[in-house]
Amino acid sequence: MDIAELSDRILNGDRRALARAITLVESGRKDHRALADALMVKLAGAGRQALRVGLSGTPGVGKSTFIESFGMMLVAQGLKVAVLAVDPSSARSGGSILGDKTRMERLSRERSAFIRPSPSQNHLGGVARRSREAVALCEAAGFDVVLIETVGVGQSETMVAEMADLFLLLLAPAGGDELQGVKRGIMEIADMILVNKADGDLKATATRTCADYSGALRLLRKRPQDPDDFPKALTVSALEEAGLEAAWGEMQSLAGWRREQGHFEANRARQARHWFAEEIRHSLLARLETPWARDRMAVLADEVAEGRRGIGEAAQDFLTGLGS
Repeated sequence: MDIAELSDRILNGDRRALARAITLVESGRKDHRALADALMVKLAGAGRQALRVGLSGTPGVGKSTFIESFGMMLVAQGLKVAVLAVDPSSARSGGSILGDKTRMERLSRERSAFIRPSPSQNHLGGVARRSREAVALCEAAGFDVVLIETVGVGQSETMVAEMADLFLLLLAPAGGDELQGVKRGIMEIADMILVNKADGDLKATATRTCADYSGALRLLRKRPQDPDDFPKALTVSALEEAGLEAAWGEMQSLAGWRREQGHFEANRARQARHWFAEEIRHSLLARLETPWARDRMAVLADEVAEGRRGIGEAAQDFLTGLGS
């Protein structure tokens, strides 16, 4: 594979080259990782920057419908939109349905849009391990907005905030105990809460729910990277495409304020440090999957179980051998 040619094609906006590059960075093969690293270094000098928007939400809230309607609105404004959607992988087979393109049929036909579903491969955090590199590839390809859809809301679905400039939490009206059920951690990192399905019989309920979330956000400590009126809650209807322009306006306002205050680039620098540390952790964990490591752990585990070795001593013995 000619990395120079692939890089040039990506910079020229070639969608097939972009798809091929994302497949390359998602590969776990050692030779592919070396090529992916070389490609990322080559593209880093392009200096292109998109607005990265992470989005999570409870199951059934309408994330795909929202992304399609929101993406169509952005495309109509002349913007290029990339969607990176992460589908959960089966713990048994490892497979994923990857059905986001079928759920976003209108957006998938737009020449200014690019939709890429990726398997989570059981990686915690609601995003695939290489999602950050896929975002950087979309930026290099000239996309203006990159939407990163997580698997769903859970205790670990906050990892997307470490690769996004803005983080949106999409919730539904009349969710019963949903407000209490949403983890405080994800409420604290959300820049905006969007109450979807604010249409038909649910419109009044959505308004009340939005007010409840607004009150909850006021109870949380104000963050230094936010202006006085953020974080905030808004109502939207992806079905009727209502409230989307207002939400987009608020996103632009917040991103612009952070740029002016220097928080935008500082946050990206902090994220880079975070992902560097994550890469080190993953690389160290990968060394535990080698045949030598598995065999040595089995031997030491038997010795510990039989009382011939202490747990701490056996663990130190293993780590010493792993580092040699």
